[in-house]
Amino acid sequence: MSYALALRSYEFWLAFYKRTWRGSLATSIVNPVFYLGALGVGLGTLVNRAGTTPGGVDYLAFVAPGVLAATAMQVGTTEASWPVLGSIRWTRVYYAMLATPLGIGDIVVGHQLWMATRVATSSAVYLAVIAAFGGIQSPLAVLALPACVLIGVAFAGPMAAYAATRERDGAFVPVMRFGIVPMFLFSGTFFPISRLPVVLEWVARATPLWHGVDLCRGLTLGTITWSSAVVHVAYLLVWAVGGVALAFSTYRRRLLK
Repeated sequence: MSYALALRSYEFWLAFYKRTWRGSLATSIVNPVFYLGALGVGLGTLVNRAGTTPGGVDYLAFVAPGVLAATAMQVGTTEASWPVLGSIRWTRVYYAMLATPLGIGDIVVGHQLWMATRVATSSAVYLAVIAAFGGIQSPLAVLALPACVLIGVAFAGPMAAYAATRERDGAFVPVMRFGIVPMFLFSGTFFPISRLPVVLEWVARATPLWHGVDLCRGLTLGTITWSSAVVHVAYLLVWAVGGVALAFSTYRRRLLK
């Protein structure tokens, strides 16, 4: 694999996005405003009045980093599903790349770099909106952006590996319905997982999203400890590196058969 050739693959996805960015611009800006307005300000007002604010902090400050991490998960998963399958089955972009000096590694790394870029830009907008809403309580919040990139790749790698083995996009439905949505709801985004039954609490702790949520929340609130940060980063790195390594294998089997 050549890093220069991987950047060629990345350049293609960047050029492609230049033609389609308008379709995602509105949702990238409007979604965080509405989400944080409805959950952090609207629902948060009721939670704060009831005196049940998790961790004794304002509910907006609690839920905002959770939504930030969940957004990184959703963007990474989406970018690694239909675009990957489409590049194999419909547009056959990957095959076109293979007709050039690019190899499997260049294709995987270039596309993963693009997915990380999409996660970074979306997360940056969310982080700016959180700051505008007053949901940031520590300068360590700037580290939440690279944390979100790591979260996104932790999902994009395994999802791309899976997408490369599928024939139809219907295969993504159970992943979203029984994987992504339950993680979004029960991995600490909206309430502490300590309020779940013990068995479900440990299931939640095993998910990469909980580690991402706890990491981002600790950074924006300034409550993170080095020991917990190392554990969260290491766990997410295992998912990211393992997923990308698996993608190398599934891409090779699919594209070179």
